[in-house]
Amino acid sequence: MPLFYQQNINEHTRLAIWEIREAEPFFTEAVTVQRTISHPHKRLQHLAGRYLLSYLFPDFPSWLIRIADTRKPFLEGQPYQFSISHSENYAAALVSKTCQVGVDIELASPKIALIRRKFLSDGDAAALGLDASDTTMNELDLTIAWSAKEAVYKWWGLGEVDFKKDIRFDTRISNGQTGYLDCTFNKPAPQPLKVYYHLFSSLVLAWVMEP
Repeated sequence: MPLFYQQNINEHTRLAIWEIREAEPFFTEAVTVQRTISHPHKRLQHLAGRYLLSYLFPDFPSWLIRIADTRKPFLEGQPYQFSISHSENYAAALVSKTCQVGVDIELASPKIALIRRKFLSDGDAAALGLDASDTTMNELDLTIAWSAKEAVYKWWGLGEVDFKKDIRFDTRISNGQTGYLDCTFNKPAPQPLKVYYHLFSSLVLAWVMEP
């Protein structure tokens, strides 16, 4: 069973990564594809994410998931808040009974440098201890920043977020493979958030959980 990582944050909130090695029938025994997905690998990612939800909380009603206009999956009238992310052969899920959550998983790639100016301000770079003028900025650091902002975007769930203006990093606290970023989310009014991250070589997992 390729459960790659699991963290029971507390009795109400659980996080996990699944490394997708199985064929589709493994997942369809437990969950169903809820929309038309023609690409085989994207369908596998879809199934793996929903499989993880039920893995983390066996009574999770994945068949009741709906998709909002902002493309955020949600449950109506249910006790669970959740977030799902995919990257290559990995799926991540974060589920909570008590707070709003967002999760993102990314494999670091040199391509991230091509869009850094779209999501990373000079203030962000300074907060992360990076040189904004450095065109060879470390791709892993950039991926942490991108993944953290993606997690905040998914936590917000209402769309219309300017990654560069609405999500601003304040400080980075790192302890090797793990750490967190203090940030300010500016919609609808400035509010502090803490975004946690964990590194698995070139794989970045970031998550946020706030009331």
